Amino acid sequence: MATPKSRNGRPEIADVSPQAAIAGGEVHIHGKGFVRSARPRVTFGDVQAPIIVGSDALVIARVPENASVGEFVLSNGDASSAPWSCDIGIQIADSLHPVANPAVDPTGVIYTTFSGSRGQKTPVSLYRIDLNYSVSPFLNDIMNPTGLAIGRDGLLYISSRFNGVVYQASPGGNMSVYAEGMGVATGLAFDAEENLYVGDRSGTIFKIARDRQIYVFATLEPSIAAYHLAFGPAGNLYVTGPTTSSYDSVYCVTPKGEVSVFHRGLGRPQGLAFDEEGNLYVAASLGGRKGVVRFDPAGDPKLFLSGPNIVGLAFTPSRALLVATNAAIYRVDAGLKGLLLS
Repeated sequence: MATPKSRNGRPEIADVSPQAAIAGGEVHIHGKGFVRSARPRVTFGDVQAPIIVGSDALVIARVPENASVGEFVLSNGDASSAPWSCDIGIQIADSLHPVANPAVDPTGVIYTTFSGSRGQKTPVSLYRIDLNYSVSPFLNDIMNPTGLAIGRDGLLYISSRFNGVVYQASPGGNMSVYAEGMGVATGLAFDAEENLYVGDRSGTIFKIARDRQIYVFATLEPSIAAYHLAFGPAGNLYVTGPTTSSYDSVYCVTPKGEVSVFHRGLGRPQGLAFDEEGNLYVAASLGGRKGVVRFDPAGDPKLFLSGPNIVGLAFTPSRALLVATNAAIYRVDAGLKGLLLS
């Protein structure tokens, strides 16, 4: 059946999925009248986007590297659509190597890693990004820093997948060992009682009590990359750990250490975080589309943000979403507040 023509030859956008993206992400634009005297053309400000699919009712456009405006226009050769608003991530730091979520302190200062390959000693282990997005070296003596978490004591906690040590560091950069013997230590998360949980990607979630007593909290299938951890509003721990499967799971672990599958069917799920409404965000692919997947409180998934090579995410006090790729950090002004554990 033929697609109805738009009035006056002007393309009409009905829906865009997802509503947020970073450079390299793909947005699916649905509507009518996208093809007239020329192929569809999508521009973010003055920057033209590559077209992956171009038909009269569907255009798939890739967000260009230097897009910086929160709207785009679609042209069909005769006319242009009305501007369509979208949340485009702005790169705030590059030349990094995050492998998990960045950490954000209560003032909005961001910490992220240059993790390196296993056994690689890099000149700088961690970087600090201030409120003006100025990037500076923070620590340089940790091999393969992986997971990051900030405690209520204001200290930054860092796991090393190289030696199984969890370090703590003050805002001034004074560092000490917090716990040892954590296997291939990856993800970190604090619960509401300030116990620290550490994901050993060989198959164990450790619990470190406030007195630094260490317990085996839960066991899972080993991961080829890392465990990523986040606590939900009901006090359950949510865990991802990519395997060789393309149909991986998000796990839910109760406070008693009972493990169940929250959702199965994501591609390479990695960093995760909750917003204050109880929605869960996971860096993963859904149905072959890469980016950040949002689960509503009922557990239904939907692609929230499109983008390649995303390994982690975090919320800032200013209600922005930070998205970490394997080389850079982006800020998306999504108006979301992260969950605070009480």
